[in-house]
Amino acid sequence: MKRKTLKKDKHFFRAMNEAYLFIPAIKNTLLKYNVPQEFMYLAMAESNFQTKAYSNKRASGLWQFMPRTGKLFHLRIDEYVDERRDLIKSTEAAAKYLSALHKRFGKWYLAAIAYNCGGGALNRAIRKAGTDELSVLADEKKRYIPKESRYYIRKIVALALIGSDEQYLMNSEYEYLLNRANAYSIATVKLAPGESLKRLSRLIHMPLKDLKKLNRHLKYDFVPPYAKNYDVYIPYIKLSEFKQKYYKEPMQNIYKIHVVTRGDNLSYLGKKYGVSYKVIKDFNNLKSNNLRLKQKLIIPIAKKSRKHKFDSKYYYMVKKGDSLHSISRKYKISVKNIQAQNHMTGSMIHVGDRLKLYE
Repeated sequence: MKRKTLKKDKHFFRAMNEAYLFIPAIKNTLLKYNVPQEFMYLAMAESNFQTKAYSNKRASGLWQFMPRTGKLFHLRIDEYVDERRDLIKSTEAAAKYLSALHKRFGKWYLAAIAYNCGGGALNRAIRKAGTDELSVLADEKKRYIPKESRYYIRKIVALALIGSDEQYLMNSEYEYLLNRANAYSIATVKLAPGESLKRLSRLIHMPLKDLKKLNRHLKYDFVPPYAKNYDVYIPYIKLSEFKQKYYKEPMQNIYKIHVVTRGDNLSYLGKKYGVSYKVIKDFNNLKSNNLRLKQKLIIPIAKKSRKHKFDSKYYYMVKKGDSLHSISRKYKISVKNIQAQNHMTGSMIHVGDRLKLYE
């Protein structure tokens, strides 16, 4: 890959710019496992530094782990998380995997090739070539290793050369990348079971979309209900604010509470609120699918704000012929609920009355 081409399409710089916040974390993790820093560009070659990257072969995340390989390196994949998209845990898994491949093959460039095409394919290529020299294995005519792997190793080398060429960067419009990647980083914080990302974003004054970008491993806007303390990432500059403002809030104060009525079941409630019935079951520590009347269930969706403007979705204007019972049947809200919300002691209503219905 020619530098001229890279400069022209700005692919390298765009990827570096978008990943500046977690590049220091990747470097530190590789250093921790004695993996050369240049392997950071393996992640760029694999996923373009996109934690949400997903291939048609079911590989996912920054390091494009297949489900089987991810689980082999203790990355959790379940209803709530896909830790192949966890930028720290997946990098640790990749570092362990690369270290194991290096131990097996003895050279880092062979570890990189094996990461791409598999250890078995590389072994066969070495036997066929009679050597493990890169110049021979990457021969275009002999085709000892797959075409994709030949391109892959050249791409990593080209990206690494550009990333380490400080003189080149200093003479370009991207000089700021040299210092930016070192100045910014992320911090790991522990959150209580089921904690809401939306609530965290409000507490630390950070846009929810930016917080979610750092936490692509979470499939929902909350952390798993089964984890005592679960890792979530925030910008390091927000850590002090987190320590000052974060406190554990009971889940019933964060999410909607549903009181079980006749005919309710987990499947129906899941469809009603747009949440998997398994999630409702987990959030309420239910051992079976059976529900009892008047049982209170935590539904992990945000509570409706009580500060609504007039809106037909939340209020109802009484018309001629209406009664509390007819309104109750139409909107599937109990008469007692309507009375309680509107501070009514009886059932008398008048044409033009505005009734709250949003609970």
